[in-house]
Amino acid sequence: MRRRDFFTLLGGAVAAWPFAAQAQQLMPLIGMLEAGPPNSWDFTGFRQGLKDAGYLESQNLAIEYRWADGNENRLREMAAELVQRKIAVIVTLGSAPAASAAMGATSSIPIVFGYGGDPIKLDHVKSINKPGGNVTGMTSLSGELAGKQLGILRELLPQAERFGFLDNPRSVTYAHRLKDSQIAANVAGLTVEVLLAASGVEIDRIFANLEEKRMHGLIVGPNPIFFAQRSQIVQAAARSAIPAIYPFREYVQAGGLMSYGPSLSERDREVGHYVGRILKGEKPGDLPVVQSVKFELVLNAKTAKALHLVIPNSMQLLADEVIE
Repeated sequence: MRRRDFFTLLGGAVAAWPFAAQAQQLMPLIGMLEAGPPNSWDFTGFRQGLKDAGYLESQNLAIEYRWADGNENRLREMAAELVQRKIAVIVTLGSAPAASAAMGATSSIPIVFGYGGDPIKLDHVKSINKPGGNVTGMTSLSGELAGKQLGILRELLPQAERFGFLDNPRSVTYAHRLKDSQIAANVAGLTVEVLLAASGVEIDRIFANLEEKRMHGLIVGPNPIFFAQRSQIVQAAARSAIPAIYPFREYVQAGGLMSYGPSLSERDREVGHYVGRILKGEKPGDLPVVQSVKFELVLNAKTAKALHLVIPNSMQLLADEVIE
């Protein structure tokens, strides 16, 4: 190559650098703020929602992840880090405290949540139809289903009287779930004992003492820590030979007996849709909070057999899926 040609090519490359940098800057950056560890969530539904809206991670969208590993005290610091990165949208899935931390860090950057609590009771939005401010999202209201889950478990165990309610006391929606389960228990004349755990070690301790408590059944509350430890919980329930109902189908797919609750993948897909709409210019305060209207009953026939339980035909007919 002649020296003159070399400098001509070099000059063209230098001239192209600003355009390449500009193209990189034009790629929107969103932040994922999560309360649990990295294995606490499956983003398949969320990414599908983004794809439906025309966005693919690493192609025309960048995502920064922040994981609190179960220590919700870290959420505020992590939210502040995301704000400093000048991201376009903050997304929180499965954790109301993460949404609260994001709201404490910014009142201008859009925030899209996806969790099981009541966003009005949590003071995250002014109303469902017109959230206002910089926050919107989707609620599955899974935190309001403890009473219904108790009723389903009792239908499978008609002679049962004592039930355990496993939840994380650090969850901001724990009190609502506890009240819901206790009201249902009082109406049915049943006893519900609260079992509290906030780590894998505490989960093992609780299951080790279940036999002494003579529990007939167990309700597992929705929580990012529990979701991340779902295999551990399902295996512990199997060792203890205790029938349990879970909040999401992923527990049943891991070998759990039954679940009643919303579809996480569908909820997260809606969150992805909303992020796409906001990136295209819509304001979060104008987007109504989406509420789940469909809840899944999923049964595991193999686990029922191992527990020497017979699932009533009526329950099987109502089930959205029976895993053989």
